[in-house]
Amino acid sequence: MTIEHHQPKVLGVRERARVVNQLTLSRMETLLPSVMRETGFDMWLIVCYEDNHDPIFNTLIPWECWAPILQIVVFYDLGQSVERLNISRTDMQGLMTDAWQPDAGEDQWAALRRVVEERNPRRIGINTSDIIWGADGLTASLKAKIIDTLGGELSARLESAEPLAIRWLETLIPEELTLYTHACAIGHWLIKTCFSREVITPGVTTIDDLRWWYWQKATDLGLPLSFPAFYRLIRSEAAQNQWGKDDRVVRPGDVVHCDVGVQYLRLITDHQELAYILRPGETEAPAGLRAGMAQCNRLQDIFTSTWAFGLSGNEILKRALGRAHEAGLTNPRIYSHSVGHLLHEPGPLMGLPWEQEKCPGRGDVTMNYSTCYTVELSVNASVPEWGNQSVRFPLEQDAAFTSEGIYYLDGRQTAFHLV
Repeated sequence: MTIEHHQPKVLGVRERARVVNQLTLSRMETLLPSVMRETGFDMWLIVCYEDNHDPIFNTLIPWECWAPILQIVVFYDLGQSVERLNISRTDMQGLMTDAWQPDAGEDQWAALRRVVEERNPRRIGINTSDIIWGADGLTASLKAKIIDTLGGELSARLESAEPLAIRWLETLIPEELTLYTHACAIGHWLIKTCFSREVITPGVTTIDDLRWWYWQKATDLGLPLSFPAFYRLIRSEAAQNQWGKDDRVVRPGDVVHCDVGVQYLRLITDHQELAYILRPGETEAPAGLRAGMAQCNRLQDIFTSTWAFGLSGNEILKRALGRAHEAGLTNPRIYSHSVGHLLHEPGPLMGLPWEQEKCPGRGDVTMNYSTCYTVELSVNASVPEWGNQSVRFPLEQDAAFTSEGIYYLDGRQTAFHLV
């Protein structure tokens, strides 16, 4: 693995704000015009309320942003650049131009109509979608208010901005990809530390202790969790019979599985790794367990080899599982998704734990460059040291798909953490 032994640097809040604000400005200046023209929208409306933000809105605002009451953002493609207009009381700190003066006697909705009429767009994107929830942030009442405000002729030009929302959310600019590797290094360091004698005392520590240690440590670093941390024991049947199915203590001979992640600089990490608790006299995990992890690594290689620009998640899933079965892997399962500013959206979905044929809708989304995905999957393997018990080996790492190739963000696990 390429994870660091020492804690990677975690920026203070003020420095994080500076970095995020610069990234947001760079995305607006470079990415926004590109994706608007690619998808053919000349105007994009993002409308939401305080305390109920559209997911897109959260990627547009400064770090230190207070967004009171009604928020209206308008993007309009001028041809050479995109006009970024703010119709609210929110201080966008230079990211957008104010197009409404609260004290001028015009309310926000009148300002919106004026802005749209003056620009006379052909296609107006709004964030509604039956498939991608990251593209479905417009509430029913606000949609009705937009239609009423614009009137029949302009409202007839409204359509789902789903393709635009997907491209905006999934695409990462080069600076973000660099920082994403560092975010994953932080995530790997947290796992490595948790899976050590610094935290685990075999025979005493429980998997609940590990969960709360991880949550507390991330919180101490000022890092929100990507989702509640999960830890579980993988045991031989003999150990299960000895200690009982409800035992949660981490004991010698156990495998401990984690599914964890943190958010850093608006980027989300998502990792699953495995640790082995050494028995007295052992210096490595039993050969059968190591062989099982190797088979899971083999599935990772097969899976990422099927990634290709323009293929849908369903096509990739079918190809990968076909090759995995040809390679003789036992019960391979793939359940991977895009990751970045959101945890499970908006790019192609490649399987679900309960669905290994196709995922209608989200699985039909196609793969694009400069995007990131989890390599989330598992295989079964027989472990001789556990009486030839069939054991499921799950792993998950974050990887980037670029025009130059595919790479893991800060590497992947190829050997057990040893405790």
